[in-house]
Amino acid sequence: MAKSIRVKKGSGGWGTGFIITPKGKKAKVVSITGGGIHPVAQKIAELAGVVAVDGFSTSVPEDEMMCVVIDCGGTARIGVYPMKRIPTVDVLPSSPSGPLSKFIKEDIFVSGVTVNDIEIAEGEAQAQEITEKFEPINAKTFEEKKAAAKKAAAASQKSNWLLRISKSIGYVIGVLYQAGRDSVDMLLKNIIPFMAFVAMLMGIINYTGLGQLLAKGLVPLAGSLGGLIVLVVICTIPFLSPVLGPGAVIAQIIGVLIGSQIAIKAIPASYALPALFAIDGQVGCDFVPVGLSLGEAKPETIEYGVPAVLYSRLITGVVAVVIAYFASLGMY
Repeated sequence: MAKSIRVKKGSGGWGTGFIITPKGKKAKVVSITGGGIHPVAQKIAELAGVVAVDGFSTSVPEDEMMCVVIDCGGTARIGVYPMKRIPTVDVLPSSPSGPLSKFIKEDIFVSGVTVNDIEIAEGEAQAQEITEKFEPINAKTFEEKKAAAKKAAAASQKSNWLLRISKSIGYVIGVLYQAGRDSVDMLLKNIIPFMAFVAMLMGIINYTGLGQLLAKGLVPLAGSLGGLIVLVVICTIPFLSPVLGPGAVIAQIIGVLIGSQIAIKAIPASYALPALFAIDGQVGCDFVPVGLSLGEAKPETIEYGVPAVLYSRLITGVVAVVIAYFASLGMY
């Protein structure tokens, strides 16, 4: 029997938590975390009496999603499903950020969730309904709105021309001002913290000597075309690329190490361009199902599109490294 489930925020998480209930076709917990079904998704499904599905290997129509479980630290993926009013459970302690942060609300999103933060909502007044219902506009209503818009436009044409110019200037200034606010907000919440994180991580690696160990292991690979091909194959293996992709941390660390080796001439400078393609082969692989969803792709397209893109990256990654290698000959 289907039951209501209370999901609470975890340690360091964001949100107040919410209650979700299987209702009608909405009876699937979709795990979009890479590497199979996450334990949090599995427990929600078990307690609610529904099924858990791996979103990377199986397509699920949005009208069948009871909730989704993600592991996003604050990129575009964190706001994709809240934007569609699908209850979103983030296993990382993330807060609203990214270009879709305005859609992340407490009634639809909670983060830092572990298996200990999920329980059956017993004794509650029928689970809280958190999905909005959108009524389609019928033809008559549409025509009425269209006629009203035309009437308003005609009236504005008769108004004072100076007033119209003033309104236009105000509109442009408002748009530019909001764009500035959004840009600064994104810079403060996303770019600068990530730069600080990478700087701290690189400092730890270099201070502990781990950087030298990694560099010694990378020199044989980065110093030859064959080694770069092996590196890109490792990064683009279909079951590894969705795990290596989030945050591009792996690519940044390896990129800095290879760059430092090029700087001390341990690796020829001509390998800089093919090395760039070698370490970036996995970038974006974790975003494939989300990107297809943003593009309003059909479930069948997502089902076949995700593995197609992952396997194609394995092939195109090698091809890109080879092309970059020959393109860099004589460049330096």
